[in-house]
Amino acid sequence: MCRKRKLNIHIGFTIALFLSMFLFCTSIDAQRDEGTVAGIWTFDDGSANDSSNQSLNGVIVGKPEQVKGIVNDALRFNGQGDGINIPDSPRINTGGPFPKRTVAAFFNCDNVNKNQKQVIFEEGGRTRGLAIYVFDGKIYGGAWNRAEYQWQGEWLSADIKSKTWYHVAVVIRDAAGKVEKDKFELWVDGKLIDKADGGQLHAHGDNNGIGYVHQNAVFHDEGGSGTLIDWFSGIIDEVVIYSSSFTKADIDDLVKALDVVPQGKLTTTWGKLKNK
Repeated sequence: MCRKRKLNIHIGFTIALFLSMFLFCTSIDAQRDEGTVAGIWTFDDGSANDSSNQSLNGVIVGKPEQVKGIVNDALRFNGQGDGINIPDSPRINTGGPFPKRTVAAFFNCDNVNKNQKQVIFEEGGRTRGLAIYVFDGKIYGGAWNRAEYQWQGEWLSADIKSKTWYHVAVVIRDAAGKVEKDKFELWVDGKLIDKADGGQLHAHGDNNGIGYVHQNAVFHDEGGSGTLIDWFSGIIDEVVIYSSSFTKADIDDLVKALDVVPQGKLTTTWGKLKNK
């Protein structure tokens, strides 16, 4: 009996040690810092209001339609004049420099082969900025900082299909004021698609847009110059911007909505983020 008791105690101690190590490692792996949130736009009430503590409410352009999204409701953009103008913000574009950045969103594009760029999100202008857009059957994520240290930009891409839900995230990871290896990342549906050289973003003007280019961007083919252009046709849901570099664990928390089939209105742990 004594030996059995000692064995049980030993097993219990081992399990407790394993669980504590697991929890410790998990906390280290997560890098999403709520203190760095720049904005969260869920579109659940059909508005462009920011549900984070920054209250960075967007201004609706056109008449995007409130529809069922991947998580609760979303907005459908008509590809012709619907968008959201996100005002200047020291946490997105007028502050900085930003050595860390995560921008993520769900999207469902009506026609990914449409012969024009379709912008999901863009910040900045021709000199410094970041953009996520659809073109020629691909989702693109790009960033650039053509002053200060002359990062001409990188644009990563992945193949996508029309009328299909996807989650996209771009990450600038622990960058500096110079071009370094593997500092810019594109994630699709929780998978790291590719890495590229990159650096931090310095302050950049021209406001910010969801569903279109509000004022100037840079695309992989040097397009993007102009105002009120490159409108998105389809649904956009759950746009988030942070000045922290999300890890795979952080992105997996966002992507869980795609784990349930068929796609549609789903209940996920994303609700935890909405409540913060």
